[in-house]
Amino acid sequence: MAADVFSRGGYRGTTMIEIANASGISKPTLYHYFKNKEEILVRLYEDVMEQSVEQAEHIAVEVENPADALHALIKQRVVATCENQAIHKVFFEEEEELPRPMMEKLLQSRHEYEGIFKSVLLRLTDDGYAMTDPVDATLYVNTCLGAANWVYKWYDPNGSRTPEDIGSHIANYLLAGLAAMSANISLTV
Repeated sequence: MAADVFSRGGYRGTTMIEIANASGISKPTLYHYFKNKEEILVRLYEDVMEQSVEQAEHIAVEVENPADALHALIKQRVVATCENQAIHKVFFEEEEELPRPMMEKLLQSRHEYEGIFKSVLLRLTDDGYAMTDPVDATLYVNTCLGAANWVYKWYDPNGSRTPEDIGSHIANYLLAGLAAMSANISLTV
């Protein structure tokens, strides 16, 4: 509920009483679990990153074919962003409100998450995937994540496409760019 309230009013514009009311609990009960709204914001960020890393690790381990794994990683990111639009709006727009130690932890989690993507991308070389130009793994992964994460801005839950459909299309578009670069592969990390 806090994510919904933060996404509508912004972190600074939200009060603990609004979060308590939206959650259907009293303000003292909310204070029993969280001493302030900063703690709630930190928990939201921790939950998003923990879930993201766990899901990515699962895909990287379970999906043997690296191209299929990369497709699944991109699709999963899009689906998670669509299905949790409010929390992702907070995640991407309220980052500057985090305390400095949390920012450092968040960056470590992001690097871990991006590292999973890069490891799958690098597996493509072992699988004989060929490209004409060297691919900067960091740039490619950030491009994938930018495309996947940006859907929180425009996804319409009442629209004609499901999160899975949108995720598959975005993954197909991003993988088509790699496929178009067929010849010798050389990834930089």
